[in-house]
Amino acid sequence: MQFHAVKEKILRYVPRPLRNRYGAGLLVLLLWVGLFADYDLYTMVKLRHQLHQMKQQRDRYAREIAVTREQLHEINSNQALLEKFAREKYLMKRDNEDIFVLVPGEKGK
Repeated sequence: MQFHAVKEKILRYVPRPLRNRYGAGLLVLLLWVGLFADYDLYTMVKLRHQLHQMKQQRDRYAREIAVTREQLHEINSNQALLEKFAREKYLMKRDNEDIFVLVPGEKGK
């Protein structure tokens, strides 16, 4: 009789759906899937965050590619822009010119 009284005291604190084996089994299954499986909740949230960052990166690169293609089209269509780009980007010069490159120095030297 004493065991039955202790059992009743314990069951009083256990929610009703978990008092039978199916409710307890469901709880164990949910805990396993949520915490211990290969793709648990933490991993799923982390992977979704990583996917979101990668989509943002993809969009940013797509915009950069579009701008670069537009610049390439402009350079290929205009000889003056091609010369300006070559002079600025690759420091190309004509035979009778000198190039001076100014590099910002550190303060105090």
